[in-house]
Amino acid sequence: MKMISIEDELKNNSYPGRGIIIGRSADGTKAVTAYFIMGRSENSRNRIFVEEGKGIRTQAFDPSKLVDPSLIIYAPVRVLGNKTIVTNGDQTDTIYEGMDRQMTFEQSLRSREFEPDAPNYTPRISGIMHIENGGYNYAMSILKSSNGNPDSCHRYTFAYENPAAGEGHFIHTYMHDGDPLPSFEGEPKLISIPDDMDAFTELLWNSLNSENKVSLFVRYIDIATGAYETKIVNKNQ
Repeated sequence: MKMISIEDELKNNSYPGRGIIIGRSADGTKAVTAYFIMGRSENSRNRIFVEEGKGIRTQAFDPSKLVDPSLIIYAPVRVLGNKTIVTNGDQTDTIYEGMDRQMTFEQSLRSREFEPDAPNYTPRISGIMHIENGGYNYAMSILKSSNGNPDSCHRYTFAYENPAAGEGHFIHTYMHDGDPLPSFEGEPKLISIPDDMDAFTELLWNSLNSENKVSLFVRYIDIATGAYETKIVNKNQ
């Protein structure tokens, strides 16, 4: 697979929707993830990321303007032991609870499908990072309707064992802006992952469409020790 520029990819797409990046830093020592949210409606844009335990959750920036919390208020990131779960919806909890009962990532998602937001039927995108005994692997999933048909759900899982240093994968909800919004197609996109967390955070935030971007989360996890560093950027301050 050809490696693409994440900067160009984001700058050339005004509305990729929500996006997950998972990979490994260039020096090979860090497991890396990023998650961003965008919004077109006032309700979607009225959000911030806040830390909650070892994870994060979305929160209304102005509670008085919150209209419908069902698909916009959730925990995108939760940590279960040596596993970090990153998703674009409340399936984070489904994965957490399933894996806590010894189910696999894929099995945990069997009870879920795309979001019930006709006519978009937004895909549910999810990622799982597993660090153990100095080893690291990750997987990504997308649950999407069959070309907008709500009666059929397509389930895709992509697993990456011992990922190469400096490489990561990017998956997002929408191909581009539209009405209805067209769902992501194909495999997660191969991108490069740098060592410099601050620079990576800045690059991602500055590449997202200035009108539609809402919040960004970036985390670098030391594969040897499990120690992590987190960056959160919110448009609403």
